[in-house]
Amino acid sequence: MKLRNRFIKPVYAHCDLMCGVYDPAQARIEAQSVYNACKKYAESDDPVFKQRAVIIKEQRADICKKHLWVLWTDYFKAEHLEQVPDLHDLFWKAAKAAGEAKKSMDEGAAQKLIDAVDAVGAAFAKTKEGYDYGAIKKNMEQQAA
Repeated sequence: MKLRNRFIKPVYAHCDLMCGVYDPAQARIEAQSVYNACKKYAESDDPVFKQRAVIIKEQRADICKKHLWVLWTDYFKAEHLEQVPDLHDLFWKAAKAAGEAKKSMDEGAAQKLIDAVDAVGAAFAKTKEGYDYGAIKKNMEQQAA
């Protein structure tokens, strides 16, 4: 093996193009899963089930953070700040809400995460022509009912 090949490792990255794969709906699905896990936890008396709900909720909160991070770092660009001047604050609040939801089984914390993701989704819709986050939000609310 050549010396240089021993130091070359594959790198995996999401594309950094506005290629149409970005969608805040992914974060919304995970935020809803966090909420649902909290709700199921509160409804159960089974300690094993409750522990599984905690694990799933923590995993989903992490995945939600990842989807937010991808939107923030790969989709949104400096020119989007003109359309959404509070963009930095929206993402900061959403990331913090994901962290709070991760460490709590409180449905209120999970709802705050949903609300923060919805704010990011609305911002995304302002920057992407033809995108209707309202339809995503409506669908998720119907599924949860």
